[in-house]
Amino acid sequence: MTNSPIILTLDCDMYSNDPLTVQRVLCYLAVNSGNPNCGYIQFPQRYHGLNKSDIYASEHKRLFLANPIGMDGLNGPNYVGTGCFFRRRVFFGGPFSYIDPENRDLDPNHIVDKPINSKEVLGLAHHFASCNYENQTNWGSKLGFRYGSLVEDYYTGYRLQCEGWRSVFCDPKRPAFLGDVPISLNDVLSQTKRWSIGLLEVSFSKYSPITFGVKAMGILMAQAYAHYAFWPVWSIPITIYAFAPSLALLLGIPIFPKFSLYAFLFLGAYVQDCLDFISARGTFQRWWSDQRLWLIRGLSSFLFGSIEYTSKRLGMATHGFNVTSKVMDNEQSKRYNQGMFEFGVASPMFVPLAMAAILNLAAFLGGFVLVLKEGGFDRFFMQIFIAGFGVLNSLPFYEAMVLRSDKGKMPMKTTITSILLVGILYGICLLCTIVK
Repeated sequence: MTNSPIILTLDCDMYSNDPLTVQRVLCYLAVNSGNPNCGYIQFPQRYHGLNKSDIYASEHKRLFLANPIGMDGLNGPNYVGTGCFFRRRVFFGGPFSYIDPENRDLDPNHIVDKPINSKEVLGLAHHFASCNYENQTNWGSKLGFRYGSLVEDYYTGYRLQCEGWRSVFCDPKRPAFLGDVPISLNDVLSQTKRWSIGLLEVSFSKYSPITFGVKAMGILMAQAYAHYAFWPVWSIPITIYAFAPSLALLLGIPIFPKFSLYAFLFLGAYVQDCLDFISARGTFQRWWSDQRLWLIRGLSSFLFGSIEYTSKRLGMATHGFNVTSKVMDNEQSKRYNQGMFEFGVASPMFVPLAMAAILNLAAFLGGFVLVLKEGGFDRFFMQIFIAGFGVLNSLPFYEAMVLRSDKGKMPMKTTITSILLVGILYGICLLCTIVK
Protein backbone atom coordinates (compact mmCIF):
# COMPACT_ATOMS: atom_id res chain seq x y z
CA MET A 1 0.00 0.00 0.00
CA THR A 2 3.02 2.30 -0.14
CA ASN A 3 5.73 3.19 -2.63
CA SER A 4 7.92 4.68 0.05
CA PRO A 5 11.59 3.65 -0.11
CA ILE A 6 11.47 2.98 3.67
CA ILE A 7 8.69 0.94 5.31
CA LEU A 8 7.86 0.74 9.03
CA THR A 9 6.16 -2.39 10.36
CA LEU A 10 4.38 -2.00 13.68
CA ASP A 11 1.87 -4.07 15.66
CA CYS A 12 -1.57 -2.51 15.93
CA ASP A 13 -1.28 -2.15 19.72
CA MET A 14 2.06 -0.30 19.60
CA TYR A 15 2.69 3.44 19.34
CA SER A 16 5.65 5.74 18.81
CA ASN A 17 7.32 6.84 22.04
CA ASP A 18 10.25 8.86 20.67
CA PRO A 19 10.06 11.57 17.97
CA LEU A 20 13.75 11.04 17.17
CA THR A 21 13.27 7.45 16.03
CA VAL A 22 13.01 8.24 12.31
CA GLN A 23 16.06 10.50 12.56
CA ARG A 24 18.06 7.64 14.07
CA VAL A 25 16.95 5.31 11.27
CA LEU A 26 17.96 7.80 8.58
CA CYS A 27 21.34 8.22 10.28
CA TYR A 28 21.92 4.47 10.20
CA LEU A 29 20.89 4.26 6.56
CA ALA A 30 23.13 7.22 5.70
CA VAL A 31 26.08 5.61 7.51
CA ASN A 32 25.40 2.39 5.65
CA SER A 33 24.68 4.09 2.32
CA GLY A 34 27.96 2.71 1.00
CA ASN A 35 26.84 -0.77 2.04
CA PRO A 36 23.95 -1.90 -0.15
CA ASN A 37 23.54 -5.02 2.03
CA CYS A 38 21.90 -3.09 4.89
CA GLY A 39 18.26 -4.15 4.65
CA TYR A 40 16.48 -3.18 7.87
CA ILE A 41 16.84 -1.45 11.24
CA GLN A 42 15.32 -3.36 14.17
CA PHE A 43 14.30 -1.77 17.48
CA PRO A 44 13.66 -3.93 20.56
CA GLN A 45 10.07 -4.53 21.64
CA ARG A 46 9.23 -2.61 24.79
CA TYR A 47 5.99 -2.52 26.76
CA HIS A 48 4.16 -0.21 29.12
CA GLY A 49 2.01 -1.40 31.99
CA LEU A 50 4.21 -4.33 33.05
CA ASN A 51 3.71 -5.22 36.71
CA LYS A 52 6.65 -5.08 39.09
CA SER A 53 7.58 -8.76 38.75
CA ASP A 54 6.55 -9.14 35.09
CA ILE A 55 4.88 -12.41 36.11
CA TYR A 56 4.43 -13.61 32.50
CA ALA A 57 7.99 -12.72 31.44
CA SER A 58 6.58 -10.51 28.70
CA GLU A 59 9.82 -8.56 28.29
CA HIS A 60 11.46 -11.54 26.54
CA LYS A 61 14.85 -10.01 27.28
CA ARG A 62 16.82 -12.71 25.48
CA LEU A 63 14.62 -12.63 22.39
CA PHE A 64 14.33 -8.84 22.11
CA LEU A 65 17.57 -7.59 23.69
CA ALA A 66 20.37 -10.01 24.62
CA ASN A 67 20.35 -12.19 21.51
CA PRO A 68 19.95 -9.30 19.00
CA ILE A 69 23.00 -7.61 20.54
CA GLY A 70 25.02 -10.77 19.87
CA MET A 71 23.62 -11.19 16.35
CA ASP A 72 24.40 -7.53 15.66
CA GLY A 73 28.07 -8.52 15.80
CA LEU A 74 27.48 -10.94 12.91
CA ASN A 75 24.98 -10.20 10.14
CA GLY A 76 22.51 -8.36 12.34
CA PRO A 77 19.43 -9.18 14.44
CA ASN A 78 16.41 -11.15 13.35
CA TYR A 79 13.18 -9.38 12.47
CA VAL A 80 10.70 -9.61 15.37
CA GLY A 81 7.53 -8.45 13.62
CA THR A 82 7.28 -4.90 14.88
CA GLY A 83 9.43 -1.80 15.45
CA CYS A 84 11.36 -2.40 12.24
CA PHE A 85 12.24 -0.08 9.35
CA PHE A 86 12.85 -1.85 6.02
CA ARG A 87 14.40 -0.63 2.83
CA ARG A 88 11.73 -1.34 0.26
CA ARG A 89 14.38 -2.92 -1.93
CA VAL A 90 14.82 -5.93 0.43
CA PHE A 91 11.50 -7.38 -0.69
CA PHE A 92 12.69 -7.81 -4.28
CA GLY A 93 15.50 -10.36 -4.12
CA GLY A 94 19.00 -10.26 -2.69
CA PRO A 95 21.22 -7.17 -2.65
CA PHE A 96 22.96 -8.32 -5.84
CA SER A 97 20.16 -10.39 -7.38
CA TYR A 98 17.18 -8.14 -8.05
CA ILE A 99 13.91 -9.90 -8.97
CA ASP A 100 11.40 -8.01 -11.09
CA PRO A 101 7.83 -8.14 -9.70
CA GLU A 102 5.21 -9.40 -12.12
CA ASN A 103 3.24 -6.19 -11.54
CA ARG A 104 5.38 -3.18 -12.45
CA ASP A 105 3.39 -0.97 -10.11
CA LEU A 106 5.09 -2.80 -7.21
CA ASP A 107 8.59 -2.00 -8.45
CA PRO A 108 10.56 -0.31 -5.62
CA ASN A 109 11.69 2.37 -8.07
CA HIS A 110 8.22 2.99 -9.42
CA ILE A 111 7.20 6.65 -9.08
CA VAL A 112 3.56 7.62 -8.83
CA ASP A 113 3.13 10.83 -10.82
CA LYS A 114 -0.60 11.26 -10.18
CA PRO A 115 -2.44 12.80 -7.19
CA ILE A 116 -3.13 10.33 -4.38
CA ASN A 117 -6.89 10.86 -4.73
CA SER A 118 -6.92 10.27 -8.48
CA LYS A 119 -9.07 7.49 -9.91
CA GLU A 120 -6.02 5.53 -11.15
CA VAL A 121 -4.20 5.60 -7.78
CA LEU A 122 -7.34 4.73 -5.80
CA GLY A 123 -8.00 1.88 -8.21
CA LEU A 124 -4.49 0.52 -7.64
CA ALA A 125 -4.94 0.87 -3.87
CA HIS A 126 -8.15 -1.18 -3.97
CA HIS A 127 -6.50 -3.77 -6.20
CA PHE A 128 -3.53 -4.29 -3.89
CA ALA A 129 -5.68 -4.20 -0.77
CA SER A 130 -7.57 -7.25 -2.08
CA CYS A 131 -4.29 -9.25 -2.23
CA ASN A 132 -5.41 -10.86 -5.48
CA TYR A 133 -2.27 -9.48 -7.11
CA GLU A 134 -0.33 -12.25 -5.27
CA ASN A 135 -2.03 -15.07 -7.16
CA GLN A 136 0.27 -16.96 -9.54
CA THR A 137 3.24 -14.72 -8.63
CA ASN A 138 6.46 -14.98 -6.63
CA TRP A 139 4.96 -12.85 -3.88
CA GLY A 140 5.31 -14.68 -0.57
CA SER A 141 7.96 -17.11 -1.84
CA LYS A 142 10.70 -15.00 -3.44
CA LEU A 143 9.24 -11.49 -3.05
CA GLY A 144 7.81 -9.56 -0.11
CA PHE A 145 7.07 -11.09 3.28
CA ARG A 146 7.52 -14.86 3.16
CA TYR A 147 4.59 -17.20 3.65
CA GLY A 148 4.66 -20.78 4.88
CA SER A 149 5.02 -20.29 8.64
CA LEU A 150 2.90 -18.88 11.47
CA VAL A 151 5.98 -16.91 12.55
CA GLU A 152 6.17 -14.89 9.36
CA ASP A 153 8.39 -12.29 11.02
CA TYR A 154 11.07 -14.80 12.04
CA TYR A 155 10.80 -16.58 8.68
CA THR A 156 10.95 -13.38 6.63
CA GLY A 157 13.99 -12.01 8.46
CA TYR A 158 15.71 -15.38 8.23
CA ARG A 159 15.11 -15.69 4.48
CA LEU A 160 16.24 -12.10 3.86
CA GLN A 161 19.51 -12.72 5.67
CA CYS A 162 19.97 -15.99 3.78
CA GLU A 163 19.76 -13.90 0.58
CA GLY A 164 22.64 -11.74 1.78
CA TRP A 165 20.90 -8.84 3.51
CA ARG A 166 22.32 -7.47 6.76
CA SER A 167 20.50 -5.67 9.55
CA VAL A 168 21.22 -3.22 12.37
CA PHE A 169 20.05 -3.33 15.99
CA CYS A 170 19.16 0.08 17.43
CA ASP A 171 18.50 0.19 21.19
CA PRO A 172 18.16 3.81 22.39
CA LYS A 173 17.75 4.54 26.08
CA ARG A 174 14.26 5.90 25.46
CA PRO A 175 12.08 3.14 23.94
CA ALA A 176 11.25 3.91 20.32
CA PHE A 177 7.87 2.14 20.52
CA LEU A 178 5.68 0.88 23.34
CA GLY A 179 2.89 -1.69 23.26
CA ASP A 180 0.50 -3.76 25.38
CA VAL A 181 1.05 -7.22 26.82
CA PRO A 182 -1.44 -10.06 27.39
CA ILE A 183 -2.49 -10.18 31.05
CA SER A 184 -3.88 -13.72 31.31
CA LEU A 185 -1.84 -16.92 31.36
CA ASN A 186 -4.02 -18.56 28.72
CA ASP A 187 -3.37 -15.72 26.25
CA VAL A 188 0.37 -15.82 26.99
CA LEU A 189 0.57 -19.57 26.42
CA SER A 190 -1.65 -19.48 23.32
CA GLN A 191 0.69 -16.90 21.79
CA THR A 192 3.77 -19.03 22.55
CA LYS A 193 2.03 -22.15 21.23
CA ARG A 194 1.43 -20.35 17.93
CA TRP A 195 5.11 -19.39 17.83
CA SER A 196 6.08 -23.00 18.54
CA ILE A 197 4.07 -24.34 15.61
CA GLY A 198 5.52 -21.71 13.27
CA LEU A 199 9.09 -22.32 14.42
CA LEU A 200 8.75 -26.07 13.85
CA GLU A 201 7.35 -25.36 10.38
CA VAL A 202 10.65 -23.66 9.58
CA SER A 203 12.82 -26.19 11.47
CA PHE A 204 11.60 -29.14 9.42
CA SER A 205 11.27 -27.40 6.06
CA LYS A 206 13.77 -27.30 3.22
CA TYR A 207 14.89 -23.94 4.64
CA SER A 208 15.89 -25.38 8.03
CA PRO A 209 18.64 -23.30 9.72
CA ILE A 210 20.77 -26.40 10.34
CA THR A 211 20.90 -27.28 6.63
CA PHE A 212 19.92 -24.44 4.30
CA GLY A 213 20.90 -21.77 6.83
CA VAL A 214 24.44 -23.07 7.35
CA LYS A 215 25.09 -22.99 3.59
CA ALA A 216 23.47 -19.58 3.07
CA MET A 217 24.72 -17.52 6.03
CA GLY A 218 27.43 -19.51 7.80
CA ILE A 219 27.38 -21.66 10.90
CA LEU A 220 27.26 -18.88 13.53
CA MET A 221 24.22 -17.07 12.14
CA ALA A 222 22.59 -20.41 11.38
CA GLN A 223 23.06 -21.46 15.01
CA ALA A 224 21.54 -18.17 16.17
CA TYR A 225 18.41 -18.86 14.11
CA ALA A 226 18.39 -22.57 15.03
CA HIS A 227 18.36 -21.57 18.69
CA TYR A 228 14.91 -20.07 18.09
CA ALA A 229 13.72 -22.63 15.56
CA PHE A 230 14.08 -25.58 17.95
CA TRP A 231 12.64 -23.87 21.03
CA PRO A 232 9.66 -26.27 21.21
CA VAL A 233 12.01 -29.27 21.51
CA TRP A 234 12.78 -28.09 25.06
CA SER A 235 9.38 -29.50 25.99
CA ILE A 236 10.93 -33.01 26.02
CA PRO A 237 13.58 -32.56 28.77
CA ILE A 238 11.40 -30.15 30.76
CA THR A 239 8.49 -32.62 30.80
CA ILE A 240 10.78 -35.51 31.76
CA TYR A 241 12.34 -33.59 34.66
CA ALA A 242 8.93 -32.34 35.81
CA PHE A 243 7.56 -35.88 36.25
CA ALA A 244 10.20 -38.64 36.23
CA PRO A 245 12.29 -37.71 39.34
CA SER A 246 9.18 -37.09 41.46
CA LEU A 247 7.47 -40.33 40.40
CA ALA A 248 10.64 -42.27 41.18
CA LEU A 249 10.90 -40.53 44.56
CA LEU A 250 7.32 -41.52 45.48
CA LEU A 251 8.18 -45.11 44.54
CA GLY A 252 11.37 -45.02 46.62
CA ILE A 253 13.66 -45.45 43.60
CA PRO A 254 16.86 -43.33 43.51
CA ILE A 255 17.76 -42.33 39.95
CA PHE A 256 20.75 -40.05 40.57
CA PRO A 257 24.21 -41.06 41.87
CA LYS A 258 24.83 -40.50 45.58
CA PHE A 259 27.55 -37.97 44.87
CA SER A 260 26.96 -36.10 41.68
CA LEU A 261 27.64 -32.78 40.05
CA TYR A 262 23.97 -32.26 39.19
CA ALA A 263 23.31 -29.74 41.97
CA PHE A 264 26.52 -27.85 41.20
CA LEU A 265 25.76 -27.72 37.47
CA PHE A 266 22.18 -26.66 38.16
CA LEU A 267 23.18 -23.85 40.49
CA GLY A 268 26.03 -22.75 38.20
CA ALA A 269 23.76 -22.55 35.16
CA TYR A 270 21.09 -20.64 37.07
CA VAL A 271 23.56 -18.17 38.56
CA GLN A 272 24.98 -17.46 35.09
CA ASP A 273 21.49 -17.06 33.66
CA CYS A 274 20.56 -14.68 36.47
CA LEU A 275 23.67 -12.55 35.93
CA ASP A 276 23.01 -12.41 32.16
CA PHE A 277 19.43 -11.29 32.80
CA ILE A 278 20.41 -8.61 35.30
CA SER A 279 23.18 -7.35 33.02
CA ALA A 280 20.48 -6.74 30.39
CA ARG A 281 18.84 -4.13 32.68
CA GLY A 282 16.77 -6.72 34.50
CA THR A 283 16.00 -7.34 38.17
CA PHE A 284 16.21 -10.49 40.28
CA GLN A 285 12.44 -10.46 40.75
CA ARG A 286 11.81 -10.38 37.01
CA TRP A 287 14.50 -13.00 36.39
CA TRP A 288 12.67 -15.37 38.72
CA SER A 289 9.46 -14.83 36.74
CA ASP A 290 11.39 -15.36 33.51
CA GLN A 291 12.85 -18.73 34.53
CA ARG A 292 9.48 -19.86 35.89
CA LEU A 293 7.71 -18.97 32.64
CA TRP A 294 10.36 -20.87 30.69
CA LEU A 295 9.45 -24.03 32.63
CA ILE A 296 5.72 -23.28 32.27
CA ARG A 297 6.08 -22.88 28.49
CA GLY A 298 7.99 -26.16 28.27
CA LEU A 299 5.12 -28.03 29.96
CA SER A 300 2.33 -26.30 28.07
CA SER A 301 2.76 -24.18 24.94
CA PHE A 302 5.96 -25.85 23.70
CA LEU A 303 4.48 -29.28 24.38
CA PHE A 304 1.07 -28.56 22.84
CA GLY A 305 2.64 -26.69 19.94
CA SER A 306 4.83 -29.71 19.16
CA ILE A 307 1.81 -32.03 19.35
CA GLU A 308 -0.27 -29.77 17.10
CA TYR A 309 2.55 -29.44 14.57
CA THR A 310 2.98 -33.24 14.48
CA SER A 311 -0.79 -33.71 14.04
CA LYS A 312 -0.75 -31.20 11.22
CA ARG A 313 2.07 -33.04 9.46
CA LEU A 314 0.14 -36.30 9.80
CA GLY A 315 -2.91 -34.72 8.18
CA MET A 316 -5.01 -34.66 11.34
CA ALA A 317 -7.40 -31.82 12.19
CA THR A 318 -5.88 -29.01 14.26
CA HIS A 319 -7.04 -25.76 15.85
CA GLY A 320 -7.20 -22.66 13.71
CA PHE A 321 -5.17 -19.47 14.06
CA ASN A 322 -5.81 -17.62 17.32
CA VAL A 323 -5.06 -13.93 17.67
CA THR A 324 -3.53 -12.98 21.03
CA SER A 325 -6.03 -11.00 23.11
CA LYS A 326 -4.69 -7.85 24.76
CA VAL A 327 -8.06 -6.49 25.86
CA MET A 328 -7.86 -4.92 29.31
CA ASP A 329 -10.57 -6.04 31.76
CA ASN A 330 -10.67 -3.94 34.95
CA GLU A 331 -10.73 -6.89 37.35
CA GLN A 332 -8.08 -8.75 35.35
CA SER A 333 -5.89 -5.67 35.27
CA LYS A 334 -6.22 -5.27 39.04
CA ARG A 335 -5.17 -8.88 39.66
CA TYR A 336 -2.32 -8.54 37.17
CA ASN A 337 -0.99 -5.43 38.89
CA GLN A 338 -1.11 -7.34 42.19
CA GLY A 339 1.09 -10.04 40.66
CA MET A 340 -1.62 -12.74 40.57
CA PHE A 341 -1.75 -15.33 37.80
CA GLU A 342 -4.90 -15.23 35.68
CA PHE A 343 -6.31 -18.69 34.88
CA GLY A 344 -10.10 -18.35 34.64
CA VAL A 345 -10.73 -20.71 31.71
CA ALA A 346 -10.42 -24.50 31.63
CA SER A 347 -7.58 -24.62 29.11
CA PRO A 348 -6.06 -28.05 28.31
CA MET A 349 -2.63 -26.41 28.63
CA PHE A 350 -3.24 -25.91 32.36
CA VAL A 351 -3.62 -29.66 32.98
CA PRO A 352 0.05 -30.75 32.71
CA LEU A 353 1.04 -27.65 34.72
CA ALA A 354 -1.38 -28.50 37.52
CA MET A 355 -0.33 -32.15 37.36
CA ALA A 356 3.34 -31.23 37.77
CA ALA A 357 2.51 -28.90 40.69
CA ILE A 358 0.50 -31.59 42.50
CA LEU A 359 3.00 -34.38 41.82
CA ASN A 360 6.03 -32.35 42.92
CA LEU A 361 4.33 -31.31 46.16
CA ALA A 362 3.41 -34.92 46.93
CA ALA A 363 6.94 -36.08 46.07
CA PHE A 364 8.59 -33.33 48.14
CA LEU A 365 6.57 -34.20 51.25
CA GLY A 366 6.74 -37.94 50.59
CA GLY A 367 10.49 -37.76 50.04
CA PHE A 368 11.08 -36.26 53.47
CA VAL A 369 8.87 -38.91 55.07
CA LEU A 370 10.83 -41.59 53.22
CA VAL A 371 14.27 -40.40 54.36
CA LEU A 372 13.06 -39.90 57.94
CA LYS A 373 11.81 -43.48 58.04
CA GLU A 374 14.51 -45.27 56.05
CA GLY A 375 17.40 -42.81 55.86
CA GLY A 376 19.49 -42.49 52.70
CA PHE A 377 19.11 -38.74 52.28
CA ASP A 378 22.21 -38.67 50.08
CA ARG A 379 20.58 -41.12 47.64
CA PHE A 380 17.40 -39.05 47.27
CA PHE A 381 18.86 -35.57 47.67
CA MET A 382 18.68 -34.59 43.99
CA GLN A 383 15.11 -35.83 43.60
CA ILE A 384 13.97 -33.98 46.72
CA PHE A 385 15.83 -30.90 45.48
CA ILE A 386 14.13 -31.04 42.05
CA ALA A 387 10.71 -31.62 43.62
CA GLY A 388 11.28 -28.70 46.00
CA PHE A 389 12.32 -26.47 43.13
CA GLY A 390 9.12 -27.47 41.33
CA VAL A 391 7.07 -26.64 44.42
CA LEU A 392 8.72 -23.22 44.69
CA ASN A 393 7.86 -22.44 41.07
CA SER A 394 4.32 -23.76 41.53
CA LEU A 395 3.26 -21.46 44.38
CA PRO A 396 0.95 -19.41 42.08
CA PHE A 397 -0.76 -22.66 41.07
CA TYR A 398 -1.41 -23.79 44.67
CA GLU A 399 -2.82 -20.35 45.42
CA ALA A 400 -5.09 -20.52 42.35
CA MET A 401 -6.24 -24.08 43.11
CA VAL A 402 -6.89 -23.76 46.86
CA LEU A 403 -6.78 -20.22 48.26
CA ARG A 404 -8.40 -17.98 45.66
CA SER A 405 -12.11 -17.45 45.01
CA ASP A 406 -11.98 -14.74 42.32
CA LYS A 407 -12.76 -15.28 38.63
CA GLY A 408 -9.08 -15.76 37.83
CA LYS A 409 -8.66 -18.88 39.98
CA MET A 410 -7.87 -22.30 38.55
CA PRO A 411 -11.15 -23.90 37.36
CA MET A 412 -12.25 -26.74 39.63
CA LYS A 413 -12.62 -28.98 36.57
CA THR A 414 -8.93 -28.56 35.75
CA THR A 415 -7.86 -29.22 39.36
CA ILE A 416 -9.93 -32.42 39.68
CA THR A 417 -8.83 -33.67 36.26
CA SER A 418 -5.18 -33.08 37.18
CA ILE A 419 -5.50 -34.91 40.52
CA LEU A 420 -7.11 -37.91 38.80
CA LEU A 421 -4.46 -38.03 36.09
CA VAL A 422 -1.65 -37.84 38.65
CA GLY A 423 -3.27 -40.72 40.53
CA ILE A 424 -3.57 -42.77 37.34
CA LEU A 425 0.04 -42.01 36.37
CA TYR A 426 1.31 -43.01 39.81
CA GLY A 427 -0.83 -46.17 39.76
CA ILE A 428 0.60 -47.21 36.39
CA CYS A 429 4.18 -46.65 37.58
CA LEU A 430 3.48 -48.55 40.84
CA LEU A 431 1.98 -51.44 38.88
CA CYS A 432 5.05 -51.57 36.63
CA THR A 433 7.37 -51.82 39.63
CA ILE A 434 5.25 -54.61 41.16
CA VAL A 435 5.21 -56.57 37.90
CA LYS A 436 9.02 -56.32 37.66
